[in-house]
Amino acid sequence: MTSTNSELTVGVLSLHNSKETKAILNAVDMLGFGTEWLRRENTIARVQGDEFVLEPDIDVVVNRLLVSNTDQPTEALGLACIYDGCRPVLNPPCAVLRAVHKFATASALHAEEIPIPNAILGLDPTHLNTARSEFANHAVYKSAIGTHGGGTWLIDTSNPVQPKVGNRQAFLQEFIKTSGNRHFDYRVYVVGENVLGAMKRTASEGEFRTNVAQGGAVEDATDDLPPNVREMACDAMNAVGLDYAGVDIVGSPNGWYVLEVNPTAGFRGFFRSTGLNPAPYIAKLAIERVGGEVDDDRVTSLAAQLDDSMPACTPQPTQNIHREPLLIGYTERITVSGVHGSETVVAKSDTGATRTSIDLGLAAKLGVGPLKQRTRVRSGLSKTPTTRPLVDIVLGIKGDWYTVTANLTDRSHMSHPVLLGRDVLQHYAVDVTRASEE
Repeated sequence: MTSTNSELTVGVLSLHNSKETKAILNAVDMLGFGTEWLRRENTIARVQGDEFVLEPDIDVVVNRLLVSNTDQPTEALGLACIYDGCRPVLNPPCAVLRAVHKFATASALHAEEIPIPNAILGLDPTHLNTARSEFANHAVYKSAIGTHGGGTWLIDTSNPVQPKVGNRQAFLQEFIKTSGNRHFDYRVYVVGENVLGAMKRTASEGEFRTNVAQGGAVEDATDDLPPNVREMACDAMNAVGLDYAGVDIVGSPNGWYVLEVNPTAGFRGFFRSTGLNPAPYIAKLAIERVGGEVDDDRVTSLAAQLDDSMPACTPQPTQNIHREPLLIGYTERITVSGVHGSETVVAKSDTGATRTSIDLGLAAKLGVGPLKQRTRVRSGLSKTPTTRPLVDIVLGIKGDWYTVTANLTDRSHMSHPVLLGRDVLQHYAVDVTRASEE
């Protein structure tokens, strides 16, 4: 390895403990360059007269902010904009905003004549529901901002929908049916102008979402990817304005369509299927962006392993900052949202329950779902576990919104239609002496 600047430092902007962030930092370190993990514990920006000072000082930034699953995406993007004004930033904030808003992505792709499924976003429910007739019996109903397949449903177009799911704008999209019994698509990983590889993602039985987080199976498809699909993936990333991305492409008898362009695509499923770790290639792109030189053979060697251990540059937590979790009661007023609308109900907190539960009647009224899989649940004093179906629901609690996989059961004989399990309560402190007004 050689370098035109032995003092060159790469900063990775990430407020979460993601494995991908760790892998990129470790790759930069193994390539012999300085690293800084830009986090709450160590990040300072100050104006001093005619100087704008960044601490820690870095030469280039790799943006790994996970804005699609945060409650305040503009806060995170604003932070990235600070760096974008004075340092080269891989995956600049404006491009990330365009990418994480799925209809904004569609606008950018359409402008470059890249094939995408038919879709409609309407801010008024009348317009959105009138447009249902433009689709076949089924359509994909999804929140404009979402991740890991959360906030995405395959719906019967005879049922009405709302322009929002929780506090997120939603839209309808044509369902592209693939061949075979199980739905599948391709995740193509692009860094710079190069396609690193591709994996075929096949949905689990009874599911249409292919995301690894939703149980999708993956296999290497790098050598089988048609040249025009490779070109489409690169064109899609460039149209959105990103430097690296996972591009999701689906095929049908009518051709190929780009579904999404993901600026923070995960590495684990891709590495498991292809044997390639994107981190060294992202590190190389960042280093070369500011004049550094990297040995390509070294990058290839590092890409054959996935080191997502804790980086040496991990900043130490500050001792004077203590964030108290929000307090909720034994019962708490929450908002439940589905494809047919939202309703405010009083939920019961149960720290002994692993998973949140929702009443059958409420679920049907709000159109939550679709049904995913089934789980065995032991409840109350019963010694025999029961089998319950699982559905995705969107919950609003104390101004925060969560998409959780809840079990579906008849709670009509109970006082509360929703029971909050540890999947939600982990974010709060529960005061068992406090109750919401019924």
